[in-house]
Amino acid sequence: MVKKIGIACIIDDDDIYVYGVKKLIQLKDLCDNLMVFKNGQEALNYLKPILNTPELLPEVILLDIKMPVMNGWEFAEEFTKLNAHPVKQITIFMISSSIDPKDVERAKQISGISQYYIKPVTLDVLTQIFNNAA
Repeated sequence: MVKKIGIACIIDDDDIYVYGVKKLIQLKDLCDNLMVFKNGQEALNYLKPILNTPELLPEVILLDIKMPVMNGWEFAEEFTKLNAHPVKQITIFMISSSIDPKDVERAKQISGISQYYIKPVTLDVLTQIFNNAA
Protein backbone atom coordinates (compact mmCIF):
# COMPACT_ATOMS: atom_id res chain seq x y z
CA MET A 1 0.00 0.00 0.00
CA VAL A 2 1.44 3.34 -1.07
CA LYS A 3 0.62 6.43 0.96
CA LYS A 4 -0.42 9.42 -1.14
CA ILE A 5 0.47 12.88 0.11
CA GLY A 6 -0.90 16.28 -0.80
CA ILE A 7 2.14 18.26 -1.94
CA ALA A 8 5.71 17.33 -2.80
CA CYS A 9 8.55 19.60 -3.83
CA ILE A 10 11.62 18.92 -5.99
CA ILE A 11 14.52 21.37 -5.72
CA ASP A 12 16.97 20.41 -8.45
CA ASP A 13 18.44 22.07 -11.55
CA ASP A 14 18.84 18.83 -13.58
CA ASP A 15 15.93 18.84 -16.04
CA ILE A 16 16.39 15.19 -17.04
CA TYR A 17 16.42 13.99 -13.42
CA VAL A 18 13.38 16.15 -12.58
CA TYR A 19 11.51 14.80 -15.62
CA GLY A 20 12.23 11.20 -14.58
CA VAL A 21 11.24 11.70 -10.95
CA LYS A 22 8.04 13.51 -11.97
CA LYS A 23 7.12 10.58 -14.23
CA LEU A 24 7.76 8.05 -11.43
CA ILE A 25 5.69 10.09 -8.96
CA GLN A 26 2.84 10.32 -11.49
CA LEU A 27 3.11 6.61 -12.33
CA LYS A 28 2.52 5.62 -8.70
CA ASP A 29 0.22 8.59 -7.97
CA LEU A 30 2.31 9.50 -4.91
CA CYS A 31 1.02 13.07 -4.51
CA ASP A 32 -1.71 15.45 -5.61
CA ASN A 33 0.54 18.42 -6.42
CA LEU A 34 4.21 18.66 -7.32
CA MET A 35 6.26 21.85 -7.11
CA VAL A 36 9.61 22.14 -8.88
CA PHE A 37 12.32 24.74 -8.25
CA LYS A 38 15.68 25.11 -10.03
CA ASN A 39 17.59 26.17 -6.91
CA GLY A 40 17.26 26.76 -3.21
CA GLN A 41 16.67 30.50 -3.55
CA GLU A 42 13.66 30.00 -5.84
CA ALA A 43 12.22 27.51 -3.35
CA LEU A 44 12.84 29.81 -0.35
CA ASN A 45 11.26 32.75 -2.18
CA TYR A 46 8.13 30.66 -2.66
CA LEU A 47 8.02 28.92 0.73
CA LYS A 48 8.95 31.81 3.05
CA PRO A 49 5.69 33.80 2.66
CA ILE A 50 3.51 30.68 3.13
CA LEU A 51 5.26 29.10 6.16
CA ASN A 52 2.18 29.78 8.31
CA THR A 53 -0.24 28.31 5.76
CA PRO A 54 -0.02 24.54 6.25
CA GLU A 55 -2.35 23.62 3.38
CA LEU A 56 0.05 25.26 0.89
CA LEU A 57 3.22 23.63 2.23
CA PRO A 58 4.75 20.40 0.92
CA GLU A 59 4.98 17.30 3.10
CA VAL A 60 8.11 16.19 1.25
CA ILE A 61 11.07 18.08 -0.23
CA LEU A 62 13.49 16.23 -2.52
CA LEU A 63 16.64 18.37 -2.39
CA ASP A 64 19.75 18.26 -4.57
CA ILE A 65 23.13 19.53 -3.33
CA LYS A 66 24.79 21.14 -6.35
CA MET A 67 22.71 23.94 -7.85
CA PRO A 68 23.38 27.49 -8.97
CA VAL A 69 22.42 30.56 -6.88
CA MET A 70 21.71 28.64 -3.63
CA ASN A 71 22.83 25.04 -3.19
CA GLY A 72 21.10 22.33 -1.17
CA TRP A 73 23.22 22.84 1.95
CA GLU A 74 22.43 26.56 2.04
CA PHE A 75 18.74 25.88 1.46
CA ALA A 76 18.54 23.20 4.18
CA GLU A 77 20.27 25.40 6.76
CA GLU A 78 18.21 28.49 5.91
CA PHE A 79 14.91 26.60 5.72
CA THR A 80 15.58 24.82 9.02
CA LYS A 81 16.12 28.21 10.70
CA LEU A 82 13.04 29.77 9.09
CA ASN A 83 10.87 26.78 9.93
CA ALA A 84 11.96 26.54 13.58
CA HIS A 85 8.33 26.36 14.76
CA PRO A 86 6.62 24.45 11.96
CA VAL A 87 2.88 24.56 11.44
CA LYS A 88 3.25 21.39 9.36
CA GLN A 89 5.77 18.55 9.37
CA ILE A 90 7.96 18.86 6.26
CA THR A 91 10.42 16.04 5.59
CA ILE A 92 13.53 16.89 3.57
CA PHE A 93 15.32 14.13 1.68
CA MET A 94 18.73 15.02 0.25
CA ILE A 95 19.09 13.31 -3.13
CA SER A 96 22.45 13.80 -4.82
CA SER A 97 24.83 12.17 -7.26
CA SER A 98 27.59 12.71 -4.67
CA ILE A 99 28.88 9.49 -3.10
CA ASP A 100 31.33 11.42 -0.93
CA PRO A 101 31.04 10.14 2.67
CA LYS A 102 31.58 13.74 3.85
CA ASP A 103 28.33 14.78 2.13
CA VAL A 104 26.44 11.88 3.70
CA GLU A 105 27.84 12.82 7.12
CA ARG A 106 27.09 16.52 6.62
CA ALA A 107 23.46 15.69 5.76
CA LYS A 108 23.18 13.81 9.07
CA GLN A 109 24.35 16.94 10.92
CA ILE A 110 21.53 19.12 9.59
CA SER A 111 18.44 18.51 11.69
CA GLY A 112 16.07 19.38 8.85
CA ILE A 113 17.36 16.59 6.59
CA SER A 114 15.73 13.24 7.24
CA GLN A 115 17.71 10.98 4.90
CA TYR A 116 20.41 11.04 2.19
CA TYR A 117 19.92 9.11 -1.08
CA ILE A 118 22.27 8.75 -4.03
CA LYS A 119 20.94 9.40 -7.55
CA PRO A 120 19.39 7.93 -9.51
CA VAL A 121 16.43 7.12 -7.29
CA THR A 122 14.30 4.13 -8.13
CA LEU A 123 10.56 3.79 -7.92
CA ASP A 124 11.05 1.68 -4.77
CA VAL A 125 13.10 4.45 -3.12
CA LEU A 126 10.53 7.10 -4.05
CA THR A 127 7.72 4.93 -2.68
CA GLN A 128 9.72 4.47 0.54
CA ILE A 129 10.32 8.25 0.78
CA PHE A 130 6.62 9.08 0.36
CA ASN A 131 5.55 6.32 2.76
CA ASN A 132 7.95 7.65 5.42
CA ALA A 133 6.92 11.27 4.99
CA ALA A 134 5.15 13.21 7.72
